[in-house]
Order: sequence, then C-alpha cells, then structure tokens
Amino acid sequence: MYDDPAFLRRLADAVRSVRVGPAAEPSTMTGPLVGPPSPKLARALTELDEDESWLVEPGCLDAAANLWSPGVRLGVRPSSWFHRTECFGPVLGLMRADDLDHAIELQNAGEFGLTGGIQSLDESEVAHWLERVEVGNAYVNRHITGAVVQRQPFGGWKRSSVGCGPKAGGPDYVEAFGTWAGGPRTADTEDDFRRVWREYFTAEHDPSELVCERNVLRYRPLPAVDLVVGEDAPDWQVAIARMAAAVAGVPLRSGAERVRVLGAVDDERLAAWFAADVEVDRTPVVADARVELRRWVREQSISETRHRHGRLLD
Repeated sequence: MYDDPAFLRRLADAVRSVRVGPAAEPSTMTGPLVGPPSPKLARALTELDEDESWLVEPGCLDAAANLWSPGVRLGVRPSSWFHRTECFGPVLGLMRADDLDHAIELQNAGEFGLTGGIQSLDESEVAHWLERVEVGNAYVNRHITGAVVQRQPFGGWKRSSVGCGPKAGGPDYVEAFGTWAGGPRTADTEDDFRRVWREYFTAEHDPSELVCERNVLRYRPLPAVDLVVGEDAPDWQVAIARMAAAVAGVPLRSGAERVRVLGAVDDERLAAWFAADVEVDRTPVVADARVELRRWVREQSISETRHRHGRLLD
C-alpha cells in the first residue's frame, strides 16, 4: 500500500479536506493547539530528516502559531527522530513495513506505549496484533482518540505512564483514592488468589456491552518485578507478595521496570529509581486478592468496531 499511488492520493485528499479552525465553530474538525508548538512539535511540522518528503506539508494558519493544517511525512525510517519521538500535533509519519510482524516491531520500538491501532478485516491478523502490541489502549478498525469512561479506561504502558496507579475511568480507579490494609495470610489465601486470578484477571470483561463496538478490559502480567524487602517488612507481607507473583506468573528479578517495595527504603535508593524511570510501588501488601494482584499486572483497554457501515458483524 505504501507504494500505491491511488492510496497516497486518497490519503492526501483526506488530509487536505480536514477543516481547521477555532474550537467554538461547529464546522471545525481540528482545533488549535493549546499554545505555540513546542520545540519537538515545531521540528515535526517544519523540518524533514534524511530521505523524508512531504505528501502534505503542514501550514501555520494564524499569527499566534496555534492553528496548523495537518501534514503527512513520507519516508520515515526505523529508529529515526520522528519514529522515536512523541509529537502531539497534526502531523503523520508513514513507514514501510515488510509484513505484520515487522509493523508490530516498528510500533513497539518506541519508549512510549499510550495508544495504538490496526485496520484489518482479517480476524487472525487482529488477534495476532492484540497479543503483541505494547500499548495501554488498543483500537481496532476505528479512530484511536476520544477514550470514554468505562468503555476505554485511559492509561499507557512503558513511559506513557507515571507510577503504577490504575487506568483512569476503569473498574480499579476508585481504589486509588482509598487506603487498604489486611493480613496476614490464612490457609485459604492462596486458593482465593488463584480463584480471583482465574475468574477476574485472566478473563476479558466488556461492561459496556454495546452491539456495535467491543470494549474489552483485560490484564497482562508484568514482564518482571524487582521485590525489595526492608528489614522492618513483616514476614507475612513478604509471603503474600511472593505468592501473588507466583500466581500471576511474574518473575522476580533485579533491574525490572517496576519495584515492589516492602518496608522502609532510604531516600538515596528512591532517588536512583526515580532517575532511572523505574516504577516504584510502595503500597502496603494486603491479603485481598483483587487489590494485591493488580500490583503485578498492566491494564489494557481494547476497543473494536463491530459493524461495517452500520451492518452488525455479530
């Protein structure tokens, strides 16, 4: 498709047809930036890198540099500046992929993982992409903006998240505003953790239950967690943390992107973690499976259009 002149012509026509204007005008499709472009965005809107060209060149439409017509860059190379840099503005970069796996590799190559999308009528391609894409919000055959509370709880993976709180607008969000305590473990604790993991964390949920759109909420185990235990950490908390990691299938090793801290830790160590962009989880361990197991997973929202021009697929 990248080399198809008809596709490029249609894409250019679509981009040029976008109506740019004040946010208060009903006809506006793309409104103003919140302010003049940041240095990163200004570069994305006005400069090309080696072998790149404009399919549609963006243009500044007002003296304050808040209104910009959208642009499309061709020839974006893997690992180039535009590929690896988040630019929040009306500019699109096109890359050539050899196949679906290569496209997923390019999509996952960045440090960020907020949203991603795929357009495909092949159910096996969609399923393959959903198993491998590294984003907090995954969109199928639809636009990838405009997250709605409950339908698409919002929050990213990798550097598109801060700390390890729950996704905004999801079923775990209220938990972040409370304080939880409870323990130690009992003879039934492990059985309860395994039941909750099986029935809740490995299941896919669609509380919205729309017929035209599938909005699935699911959890994915973290690749690894560094469990750091202070001298004052109670033994029962250490036991529950290790049990939760085993139930979720999360390896415990140093150098992981998330650190689960039990007990006191000195400020110097905390500062080193923060400087390295490591997620530091200092919430108390509790013997409640729904609360504790969430500390060992990432949340993911999937939104998939389930109609074709109004005709339901299911």
